Amino acid sequence: MKKYKQLTLGQRYQIQSLVQAGLNQSDIAEQLKVHRSTISRELKRNTPKRGRTAFQYIGEHAQSKTDFCHLKKTKQVRLTQDLKARIASLMEHEKWSPELIAKRLTKEGEYCVSHETIYKWIWEAKHSNHRNHKAYKHLHKHLRHNGRRQKRGNIKDNRGAITQRVDIEQRPEVVDQRSRVGDIEVDLMMGAHHKSALLVMTDRTTLVTMIEKLESKNAEEINHKMMKRLTKFNSSWIKTITFDNGKEFAKHYEIAKLLKVRTYFTRPYTSQDKGTVENRIGVIRRFFPKKTDLRKISEQRIKEVERLLNYRPIRKFNYNNPIEELKNKCVALMG
Repeated sequence: MKKYKQLTLGQRYQIQSLVQAGLNQSDIAEQLKVHRSTISRELKRNTPKRGRTAFQYIGEHAQSKTDFCHLKKTKQVRLTQDLKARIASLMEHEKWSPELIAKRLTKEGEYCVSHETIYKWIWEAKHSNHRNHKAYKHLHKHLRHNGRRQKRGNIKDNRGAITQRVDIEQRPEVVDQRSRVGDIEVDLMMGAHHKSALLVMTDRTTLVTMIEKLESKNAEEINHKMMKRLTKFNSSWIKTITFDNGKEFAKHYEIAKLLKVRTYFTRPYTSQDKGTVENRIGVIRRFFPKKTDLRKISEQRIKEVERLLNYRPIRKFNYNNPIEELKNKCVALMG
C-alpha cells in the first residue's frame, strides 16, 4: 500500500498558481505527481466560501490552517521509560492510583497515557520475566484493592454512656450539604493489636485532613491533641465536630466549650455516619497497612503522610486536591 504524504508549502503554492491559470484538478494532480483525490480534498478543505478570499485557494492560508489542525490534533503518548519511572514513584511514595496519575498529570499539562494503559502495564510487569519489567514487578502491590477485603465481625459494646451526648440526627441539615468549611469528622485509626492509634480529623467539605500520633487511647490525651491542633485555626472556622461512640471521646464537651462549637455522635455501628473520615483512613491505610505498629512510626513520617494526603488529587474535585479545594472555598467566601 502506498503511504500518503502531506502536501508541502511549495506544492500548495503550485496548486494556487495552476488553479489561477485555469487548470482542472486532473491536470494539477498530474503536474504535482499526486492522486487526483488529493487535489480534490485540498481544494475542498482550504477554499473558503466566505470573507475577502471567498472561493479563492491561497497556498499560504492553506498551510497555516493545516499547521493549526496538526497542533490541536490529539497525539499518541508512549509509555516511555521516564514516564514509567514517574508513575512508579507516584504509586510507591504518594500512593496515587493509576486514574489519579493519568488525570492529574494531564491536568497539569504533562503528557501521560490513559489509566487503562497504566493498569495493563502493571499487570504485564507482574506476570513477565522480561528484564524491562523486572523493576516494576512489585507495582501491583501498591494498588488500593490488591488484597482481599475482610469481613468485619461483631464487636462487643463496652463503651458505656457518654455525658452530654447529642445524637447525629439533631445535627443541622447544612452539614449534610457539604457547602461550608468547618464541619469536622473525627475517628481513630488503630494499629497492631489495638495497642497504637492515630487520631484523624477531616473536614467534610474539602477533605483537608489532620493526623496526630497517640501514645494511648486515653480521653485526656485525645482531648489535648485535638485542642492543640484545632485551636490553631480561626475561631469561626470550625462549626461542628462529629465523633463515633468510643469512650475515648467522652470529654468532647471540653472541646466544645473551648472552641464554641457543637458536637454530635453517630449511631452505634453505623460507619456511613462518618463516611468522610472513614474514606480518608482507607487512604492512610495504604501508607500504614493493618497490623502496622504505629508506635514505631516517626512523627516526621506521619506529617509527611498528612501532607501527601492533602495534596492528593480527588475525582469529585475535578482532580484538584483538598488544599486547592480549601483555597477555592476561601476565595468564593471573600468574593
